[in-house]
Amino acid sequence: MDLSMRGKNVSPSSTLAMNTIANRLKAEGKKVINFGVGEPDFDTPQYIKEAAVHAMEIGLTKYTPVSGLLELRQAICNILKRDYNLEYKPDEILVSNGAKHAIYNVLQAMIDPGDEVIIPSPYWVSYPEMVKLCDGIPVIIPTDPKNDFKLTPKQLEKHITDRTKIFILNSPNNPSGTVYNLNELKAIAEVLVKHHICVISDEIYDRLIYDDEKHYSIATISEEMKELTFIINGVSKSYAMTGWRIGYVAGSKEAIKIMTNIQSHTTSNANSIAQYASMIALQGGRDEINSMVAEFDRRRKYMIKKLEEYGIDFVKPRGAFYVMMNISIYKGKQIDGELIDSSDKFAELLLKYNGVVTVAGSGFGNDDYIRLSYATSLDDIKIGLENINQFIRSLR
Repeated sequence: MDLSMRGKNVSPSSTLAMNTIANRLKAEGKKVINFGVGEPDFDTPQYIKEAAVHAMEIGLTKYTPVSGLLELRQAICNILKRDYNLEYKPDEILVSNGAKHAIYNVLQAMIDPGDEVIIPSPYWVSYPEMVKLCDGIPVIIPTDPKNDFKLTPKQLEKHITDRTKIFILNSPNNPSGTVYNLNELKAIAEVLVKHHICVISDEIYDRLIYDDEKHYSIATISEEMKELTFIINGVSKSYAMTGWRIGYVAGSKEAIKIMTNIQSHTTSNANSIAQYASMIALQGGRDEINSMVAEFDRRRKYMIKKLEEYGIDFVKPRGAFYVMMNISIYKGKQIDGELIDSSDKFAELLLKYNGVVTVAGSGFGNDDYIRLSYATSLDDIKIGLENINQFIRSLR
C-alpha cells in the first residue's frame, strides 16, 4: 500500500501512548502510578451532566450549525468579555471537537506548503505534528529553564523569516507550567505586530493557575494584536470535560468563516449534546473550578516540596498540572546493565523497575526532562515520588 509521505512523517502522541501503557498495565493487575495523565482526575460536575440529560430530553440530538450552537457561541463571547474585557461576536467564534481540533482548523486555514510556524520548546507534543500535516515547517526554538522555559522577544525576532506565518504561544504551558506575565506578553506582542505575524494563543489551562499569578491573553495587549490573535480554549481542563470534546477558537470574522468552511467538510458540527452541556458549564461552575484548582495547588506544593527534599532538579510550575523534572545528570548511568541515554530510556526503565508512568521530554522537544502530572491523587503522588527517588538512588 502506497501511504502518503505526510502521514508517514507524523509521529504518534507520546502523552496518549504512555496513558495507554498505564491503562494496559492496570488491566493486567499491575500496580502503577500514572504521572503521565493529561486530564483532571475529577469527575465532570453534576450540573453539567444534568444539562446533557436535559439536552437529550428536549430533543437536542440533531445537527447544529457547523460553527456551533448560537447560544454556546454567545456564552463564549460573554466569558471572553467578563474575564478579559475582549469583545467578540458569535460569528467570530468556531466551536470544534476539542481545542486540538480548533488549533488544526487554524493551521489549515492559515498555512500553505512551506510556510513556517515558530514553536518554543518544550512544547505540547501535537503542535509540530499538526504543522507538518498542513505541509508547513515547524521552527523549534529551545528555551532556557533558568528563564522558566519562556521565549524572549529577542529569540522570537531572530527566527522570523519571510516565510514565517504563525507563532504558537501556550500559557499556562503544557508541559512546563510556565505562565507569561503581562510585560512579557507586551514585549512579544511588539515583535509580532512589527512583523505582522499571527499568533495561536492556546489558553486551555487559563483557569488552572497558582501563586497569585494571573492569566493574561495576548489579545488584550492592543487592537492590532487582537486582529492577529487566534484564542484557543475549551471546557476540557477547567471543567473536567476532556471526553466531551468541546473546544473553540476566537478570531477575525474572515478567518472564522474559512475555518467553518473547512470544518463543514471534515467533521461538521461538534456533538450537539456536549455543546449544550458546555454552554451550561460556562454559565456557572466557578465554585467547582475553584475547588479543583485548590486541590491541584495542594498536590503541586507537595510535589515541589518532595522534589526539593530529594535533591531533584525541576522547573517550578505556575499553572496547568505538570512539573518538568531534569534527568540530564542521570544520563550515562545504568540499572541492571541497562544504560540511560535519553529521556525515553529513563521513562522506560522507571516504569519497568519502579512502576511509575511519566512522559519523556523528547516528545516535548527537550530530551533532558520528563514530565510529571499531578492530576492524580495525593496518595499516588506520595508513592510515585518515593518510587522515583528509589529508582534514582539505584542508578550506578
